[in-house]
Amino acid sequence: MTATPSTTEPALRGTPAAGRFTGLDGLRAVAVLAVIVYHFMPAALPGGFLGVDIFFVISGFLITSLLLRERERDGRIHLGRFWLRRARRLLPAIGLLVITCGGIAWLIGGDVLIGLGLQVLGAATFSSNWIAVAAGQSYFDDSTPELFRNLWSLAVEEQFYVVWPALLLLLLLVPARRLRIAILLVLAVASAIGMALTADPAGDATRAYFGTDTHSFGLALGAALAFIAQSGPSGRGAKAIQAAGVTALGLVIAAAFVLRDDSALTYRGGLAIVAALTALVILAGIQPESRLGRALDIRPLAWIGERSYGLYLWHWPVHVLAAAVVTDLSPGPGAPWITAGIALLVTVIAAQLSYAYLEQPVRRLGFRGATQAGWRALSGWRGASVDPARTVTRRWGRAVASGLAIVCSIALTAGTIAGIAADPGTGSVQQQIQAGQDAIRDAATPAPAAPGDGGETEAEAQSAPAEIPGGDQITAIGDSVMLASAASMQQVLPGIDIDAAVSRQFSSAPALIRAHLDAGTLRPVVLLGLGTNGPVDTETLAEVRELLGTAHQLVLVNVHAPRWWTDGVNSTLTSFAQQYRDVELANWRDSIAPQLRLLARDQIHPGDAGGLVYAAAVQDALQRLAELPPVVGPRDYGLAPQPT
Repeated sequence: MTATPSTTEPALRGTPAAGRFTGLDGLRAVAVLAVIVYHFMPAALPGGFLGVDIFFVISGFLITSLLLRERERDGRIHLGRFWLRRARRLLPAIGLLVITCGGIAWLIGGDVLIGLGLQVLGAATFSSNWIAVAAGQSYFDDSTPELFRNLWSLAVEEQFYVVWPALLLLLLLVPARRLRIAILLVLAVASAIGMALTADPAGDATRAYFGTDTHSFGLALGAALAFIAQSGPSGRGAKAIQAAGVTALGLVIAAAFVLRDDSALTYRGGLAIVAALTALVILAGIQPESRLGRALDIRPLAWIGERSYGLYLWHWPVHVLAAAVVTDLSPGPGAPWITAGIALLVTVIAAQLSYAYLEQPVRRLGFRGATQAGWRALSGWRGASVDPARTVTRRWGRAVASGLAIVCSIALTAGTIAGIAADPGTGSVQQQIQAGQDAIRDAATPAPAAPGDGGETEAEAQSAPAEIPGGDQITAIGDSVMLASAASMQQVLPGIDIDAAVSRQFSSAPALIRAHLDAGTLRPVVLLGLGTNGPVDTETLAEVRELLGTAHQLVLVNVHAPRWWTDGVNSTLTSFAQQYRDVELANWRDSIAPQLRLLARDQIHPGDAGGLVYAAAVQDALQRLAELPPVVGPRDYGLAPQPT
């Protein structure tokens, strides 16, 4: 399909003869570094996932600009040629990634094989995001290490590449450029509103985050920017855009430190604002003689940006595989650092090799030309006579290299197929969590009357001998670690009411407690086992204590996980428990530290024996809480910190 222009389009600005936009490589580097840091060290950059939205805006702008330039140059848009160029750009690297990591995953075995078949299908059909949504997978669930989870964003872009050129032909039928821009902006706003309405940060925002319909505002903004850039500003307007672009870049970087994947703000305007700021950065960077564009194009950033596709592709699967090996061989507090170091080194090497020897040759020469060039290089063909002996030696050496390459390709492909066949279906963590969910369902019992609803008076309660509260006096609210320990908790504390869910964060605690209070189901002792999935702040702890009032006691369970925020979480929980007489700490971290073999491969979730350790830590905290003397004055009077 082609289109003939009805009018002559203005020349695109910031596009030298080579077709390169200043600043884009550096901005790609910012995006891919943000994503890598977020995945490797999430506490260091909790909003680093916004790098994906930066990529979306760049893609929408660049693809639309190239199509408009082709129409201006040739008087038409060659859709077949466009899709072939996209295939050359995307497919070789993805194919290499899938067979390499799939084959290695088969050698490692276990949880890294879970869902491998569906993930490979998603990679092959550009539908990873929708397959994940249909399968009920969660982007925010760390209990199952999906090997190719990061391909969801490439699926969104690939779907855009398939649909957008044909839609652009229709859009170009609209005669006024401003109206075209307005249409694209309306589409962007509609997508952002869709994300805001669909997202459920308190539950799981995967559908809103993965959906092509709800996460296309960046692509639409980028496309609109391509039309806007056809007639850029000059004079004072250009200087104002430069200043705005620098400010916008600073705000994007700040957002990477502020936004969180469990925050309503992220999905209800946060990511859309980041996309709009990114568009402003691009507009400022592509202006002639742009200082911002030159700053972003400094050599280190440009080098990373040129290889950003490969870096993005490889970093997540390599990290998953490295984590599986490291936690088996060297479990402990240093495992995350070792995993991150290995993953970063392997990612850079793999991305460079893919870029130099696969991606670039295919882009320059096409699939057939790159294959022929590769065979000529391996066979030692030079097109001119050389010393016969050296020719034979060179040809034998390259024949061996060629044979090894073929054997490795076949072996890795076979390994990937074997890995798909060996998919265990359910991981060790999922099995333990499911057992906890089953135990909670089977042991559901009605809550007893809350204090003050009847029975003994407050004076009688204070004069009664101290006893460890039984399970029927405890409401436990927690995350997947508590869920995995549920059966053991019920064994040690019969009748305990457990409200636990996967990926739950401490920020959700006030809302959950309010729900129990409103339903009249909150028991005298409240056990909070949250903190595995993100930092804890004292403001939220204070809000929780205020909600509980004088009628409830609080037990906080600290955290053991190979994650960057756990030390901060444990310090905050310990400090808070030491401040108040009616708050106690269950020391799960120190209890499980000498017995890491009782945890699953992720070094977070306990098995049956580990669950008993978790329950024992809770029981010890209840014992200390019960042995303290009754409160004889106002609840907030100063007391010396209690030992924990």
